[in-house]
Amino acid sequence: MHIAASTRAYELWLADQLGDAFVRADLTVKHNKMRDGPFSFLRATYWRWAETAPLICPLLMSAPRVLAVGDIHLENFGTWRDADGRLVWGVNDFDEAASMPFAFDLVRLATSALLARKRRDGEAQTICAAILAGYHAGLRNPGAIVLDRDAAWLRRIVEVGNKARAAFWRGLPQKIAPKAPPRFITALNRAMPARDCTFRVFRRVAGAGSLGRLRLLAQADWRGAPVLREAKALAPSAWPLAQGGRDKQIAARHAATGAFRSPDPWMAWDNAIVVRRLSPNNRKIEAATDGMILLRSDMLAAMGHDLASIHLGGGKPASAIDAYLATEAEGWLANAATAMSQAVRADYKSFLRP
Repeated sequence: MHIAASTRAYELWLADQLGDAFVRADLTVKHNKMRDGPFSFLRATYWRWAETAPLICPLLMSAPRVLAVGDIHLENFGTWRDADGRLVWGVNDFDEAASMPFAFDLVRLATSALLARKRRDGEAQTICAAILAGYHAGLRNPGAIVLDRDAAWLRRIVEVGNKARAAFWRGLPQKIAPKAPPRFITALNRAMPARDCTFRVFRRVAGAGSLGRLRLLAQADWRGAPVLREAKALAPSAWPLAQGGRDKQIAARHAATGAFRSPDPWMAWDNAIVVRRLSPNNRKIEAATDGMILLRSDMLAAMGHDLASIHLGGGKPASAIDAYLATEAEGWLANAATAMSQAVRADYKSFLRP
């Protein structure tokens, strides 16, 4: 199916799933992001990945199934404070989580790294070796990446300076939202630090793949300073849809709170809505401004480690994944990621010239 037809079909399906939480006007923003470049195109089109990856890498369909992230990429990592107040770094978006062969998460992460490079030559082997080294380390010793004592190098990278804090507050939306669906207001109210908080609700347009889903930001003044909560509509993952299944279970909560994670206690899932706390302290590194940081070998290894911890958190034994990886030929990940990056580039060019 041509990318234009695929896009139309997915958006019709998404509108049907979301109902009054579908924001058609945001699709124009999404389509513009899809034109920004192959990396942005990848971020915005997980449904297309779910359609094409099994066709281009059919042998990977035999890999052990895990509760996977699905829409994994370089920018799907950030920081939060856990229930003990510790600073944690890891995957922070599970909207497309689903049961699937674990290898596709590795391939998509590596593909995103290949597409984010300024140059297209070389480095596939280096990138994939770093991701796999971290993934194997995570299989041996799964766990959250807590920065309060360890990983000082990563803590220095994600520290938030005064300029970034000021930019965060300046960047908050100013347009009051029209009347929102009552379930969103209920979810935002439950997420506030106290039940007597009075808050204003704003429309927020953010992300790439989630554009088209209603996203609201609530701001309240509480005990001397503002507090922020975001509510975003959820839909079933595009993975089972692309595989011809009818599974409409939303698996985000289960993936985000697996056995080897230290989750964000302010993140909650309520009636097909995910609610989270927003703060300038929740740092996400973006490829457009800090691409070289994201492509560092130690950063890619940390991503691989967190991915393994998520995969094992759903109950799949490490031995099953290890056994599968032992059968793969050397260079399998680089070959698969290279093939997928070429497919994404081809779809991107077709989207530019429908």
